[in-house]
Amino acid sequence: MEDLFAKNSGENSMPEFSVSEISFEIKRCVETTFSRVRVKGEIFGAKRADSGHWYLTLKDDNAALSAVIWRGVASHLAIKPEDGLEVVATGKITTFAGKSSYQLVIEEMEIAGQGALLKLLEERKKAFAAEGLFDAAHKKPLPFLPTTIGVVTSASGAVIRDIIHRVRDRFPSHILLIPTPVQGEGAAEKVAQAIKDFNRLDEISDYKKPDVLIVARGGGSLEDLWPFNEECVIRAVYASQIPVISAVGHETDTMLIDYVADKRAPTPTGAAEFAVPVRAELQAMLNTLDARLKNGTIRYFSEKQNILAGLGRGIPNLSQILQEATQKLDDRIERLKLAFGNFIKNKANQVALCGLKPFYIKNLLEKNTEALRNLVSRLAASSVEAVLNRGFAWVKDDLGQTVYSTNQAKEAKSLEIRFADGSISTNQSTNNVITPHKKRKPKENENQISLFDM
Repeated sequence: MEDLFAKNSGENSMPEFSVSEISFEIKRCVETTFSRVRVKGEIFGAKRADSGHWYLTLKDDNAALSAVIWRGVASHLAIKPEDGLEVVATGKITTFAGKSSYQLVIEEMEIAGQGALLKLLEERKKAFAAEGLFDAAHKKPLPFLPTTIGVVTSASGAVIRDIIHRVRDRFPSHILLIPTPVQGEGAAEKVAQAIKDFNRLDEISDYKKPDVLIVARGGGSLEDLWPFNEECVIRAVYASQIPVISAVGHETDTMLIDYVADKRAPTPTGAAEFAVPVRAELQAMLNTLDARLKNGTIRYFSEKQNILAGLGRGIPNLSQILQEATQKLDDRIERLKLAFGNFIKNKANQVALCGLKPFYIKNLLEKNTEALRNLVSRLAASSVEAVLNRGFAWVKDDLGQTVYSTNQAKEAKSLEIRFADGSISTNQSTNNVITPHKKRKPKENENQISLFDM
């Protein structure tokens, strides 16, 4: 503004400026005086535009300062702008003549102090826990003996060397490394991308997807470890189909990645110990199990052999049983031969006898005929007709059943009394009226018929 005052120094009246002139001079003065400043304040009204630029306000108890973060800078910031976050922003003050306003163009931004970081950490922890990202049900079991181990960490430094040496000492396995920065601007995004790349490694390369992942870095301040608290890393670990072991910082350091990971290791070396077992211990265990299996097998077959021997003592001598059975069979065969011979001999004699004496058959028939006649006579003497002819009577009830006693006769509704020359009927309800019947022809089963012409 000195130039403007100079050209009017000869005049006694107040200097006169155009709007553009005064705006330009203010802009030049402000941007020259505040070309590089650090401003501490709380973020308020942070908003990301479609263009990728961030617009926000930094405030304290007494004032507010508008600020902007251009898209190219925003993509490399260590932290993402969030309302309520107390930060220290580094940049320059510039004016906007169209609105007679000024703003801070932020080039760098960091958390203002350890307390603010811890507060932000706690708030994020609560938010992620409420969303279920830390639930135990989502944890995946680690493979017992992985063939390939994926590692996300810096390519230089002690961390990767410690992991490699520990794996080799315990159980040598194939190790794949995707090197990433583990602190500073852009570290969180690159760690998250490495986790995603491992999960689709078999799709984007000729390598097989690893069986387990280790995300690790050494110790450091909270600011150094902050990328492992960023949302992009947390969600990448949560979405990983491969089990993830987190090993960030020292044993006392706890980052948000530790809560979402499937296993938290106190150190990178501890992560290697979780990833693979000790080969020597496995070999010793296998030797023990092999010895137990052999001893158990020997004992099993020994017991079965003793049981079989005991059962064998109760079984007779099979050779002796076979010999006795063979001897009996020989005897039966011999007896069968003799019996068959005698049978044929007897039949031959009978045939010869019949041939020599033809009258033998006639005598035999006469003899049998006489015996049959005697049987017929005896049968006729005991028939119903013969008994009735001797003066007996046959009494039946109304059901045709034979009556054997006076009680049965009293109980019958009617009676039929059969004599040799006929039968009569009595009716109990009509005072024993007798109805005579003619002599009926005897049934075939009641009289014996003559088989021969006597």
